[in-house]
Amino acid sequence: MHPALSRSASVLLILLIKLGVMASLASIIARFGGFRRLLFVEQRTLAQKLEFALFLGVPFALGVLTRLMAGYQGADLSLAVTVLGGLLGGAVTGLAVGLMVSLPAMLLGHEMLALPMATVYALVAGLARWLCPDKETIWQFSPFIDLALFRSIKLRFKHPALDWQVLFALVCAVLEIMRLYMGRVTGSNLFYQYSPVFSINVLIVIATLVAVGIPVKIWNGTRIEQTLEDQRRMLLQARMDALVSQINPHFLFNTLNTISSLIRRDPDMARNVLLKLSRILRRLLKVQAHFILLKEEMEFIDDYLDIEVVRFGHDKLRIVKEIDPESQNVMVPSMILQPLVENAIRHGLAHKIEGGTITVRAASRNQRLFIEVKDDGAGISKEKREGIYASGIGISNVNERMRVLFGDQFLFRVESQPGQGTAVYLEIPELVVSGKAAAIETARAAD
Repeated sequence: MHPALSRSASVLLILLIKLGVMASLASIIARFGGFRRLLFVEQRTLAQKLEFALFLGVPFALGVLTRLMAGYQGADLSLAVTVLGGLLGGAVTGLAVGLMVSLPAMLLGHEMLALPMATVYALVAGLARWLCPDKETIWQFSPFIDLALFRSIKLRFKHPALDWQVLFALVCAVLEIMRLYMGRVTGSNLFYQYSPVFSINVLIVIATLVAVGIPVKIWNGTRIEQTLEDQRRMLLQARMDALVSQINPHFLFNTLNTISSLIRRDPDMARNVLLKLSRILRRLLKVQAHFILLKEEMEFIDDYLDIEVVRFGHDKLRIVKEIDPESQNVMVPSMILQPLVENAIRHGLAHKIEGGTITVRAASRNQRLFIEVKDDGAGISKEKREGIYASGIGISNVNERMRVLFGDQFLFRVESQPGQGTAVYLEIPELVVSGKAAAIETARAAD
């Protein structure tokens, strides 16, 4: 094979390897949480700029060492990563990255122009970032630069204006051409790639454009995924807030009805119930978390049942609690038992002249929490049971909240026999709080 053709084939192979190395390193860097957080910060502090530079400089400095010690030229991406540092982080970040990737070349390879040229790369790229009015435009830089340039140039002929994508591409191209020229002039003082075939040199310049565009594309994809995840989390939070706010007015309305019925016939009792209601509302205002300890939830239920016992009478409403001590420090969704207990009273016992009993059980087994709310009231007919999960505020609300919080990791079942009563079974993953955290939670609830 002719020497020029052999050298050209070797250069092409190195270019392909460089693009593969760039894609691999960019994907690995994107896995670090600290780096992902920095991607969302456009106005960075000096410490953040240096941290960003470390994420870029360290792995690519190892690539330069690989080239110097093993002769593996495809691992040296010093120009592309310095330009990346300048475009994405500014001149300071670019200079720090350039310093990290050029020092091995100077100290071990005696390439004296490595640091001065890296400084030029960083300053030019940093200047391009500084001039760009909308930094989000930088994230639109694409490795498919030929198509992007074609569309941009075509658009600017119709609507003349400065296209920043074209400018960024020109920055990369001019810097690579400068490196080729300086390398040819100075020889071994600077690492560069060159081919006697002009078209291969054109491919070298294009490869630099693509090498800068690939990580921008990968990291922008990471930004988009994180943004979508944050939006999904905020949507779930909004849904949870809506569901919780749906419960509280429902409970408050029923309790106020109870108080209004007592005002004329028993003012002292009405005052007592109103004080209990104030305790409940104080707890609701203080505890805004969606998860609380089971023992806190039971304290809330105790206050609620005290009000209902006043309404029905001690001889007509009997309460049985069977709570496993080990389940006391398990976290449960706040306000999850109240609608179930309220349903048992309103729909199960309210229409029974002799009243009835409500049993609340909780136990923890095999890292699962089992909760049961049972009454011996009127029960639910078969026709109503079929649509119970979609009707009424209580059952449908609890079912929807469990689905939002736990996906398919929960069990919610209602069993009922007309004239015998209803039992609601709830099974959720066990979220246990440590003893120290439990003590803090208890102290907070007692304040």
